[in-house]
Amino acid sequence: MATNPDRASYFPAIEKKYGQPMSYWFAQMKEIADRKYPEQIAFLRENHGFSQAHANALVLYSRGSLSSKKYNTVDQYLAQFDETKQTTVLGIIKTLSTKFPKAEWVIAWNQPMLKYKDQYIFGVTVLRNHILMAPWSTDVLNTFLPRLSGYEVNKKTIKIPVDWMIDAKLLKDMVAARVAEF
Repeated sequence: MATNPDRASYFPAIEKKYGQPMSYWFAQMKEIADRKYPEQIAFLRENHGFSQAHANALVLYSRGSLSSKKYNTVDQYLAQFDETKQTTVLGIIKTLSTKFPKAEWVIAWNQPMLKYKDQYIFGVTVLRNHILMAPWSTDVLNTFLPRLSGYEVNKKTIKIPVDWMIDAKLLKDMVAARVAEF
C-alpha cells in the first residue's frame, strides 16, 4: 500500500517512468472512458507497459476515485454493517484494547488493524457471511492451530461467525504471541 492514499501521488512516477505528462495520460483515459475497468487496465499495461499499481491509480483516478482511503476511523468502517457484526467487532476491539492499552486501532487497507510499535499485530475484516481475523504472523497462526480446530483457518486468517461469542483468552494469547515476536 502506498504511504499516501491519494491516487495523484503516483503521477510523478507515472510521468517519469512512461515519459509523458499527465495531460497525455488523461487524454488517453478520455479516449477509452467507455471501456470497463479491466479493459482500461489491460490497455495501459499492454499498450504502454504500465505496472498494475500505476494502471490502477490512473484508471481509478479517471473514474473519480481520488483516494484509496475509504474510512478514517473504525466507527466509519463499522457504520456500513448490521448491529450483530458491529457488536462482534467491537467486542474484539474492546478485549484487545483492554489487554494491550499501548496498542492503537487504526484503519489500514480500509479495515481495522491493531498497531503496536509501528507493527501491525492483528486485523479484522467484516465480510457478508463471516468475519476474518488475522494475527499478522503465520508462525502465530500455526502455533495456535490446535486451539483453532473449530474454525476455518486459511493461510493467514481465521474465519469466525458474525455472531461469534468472543473468546477473550484466545484473542489475548494470540496477540501476546505476536507482540513477543519483536
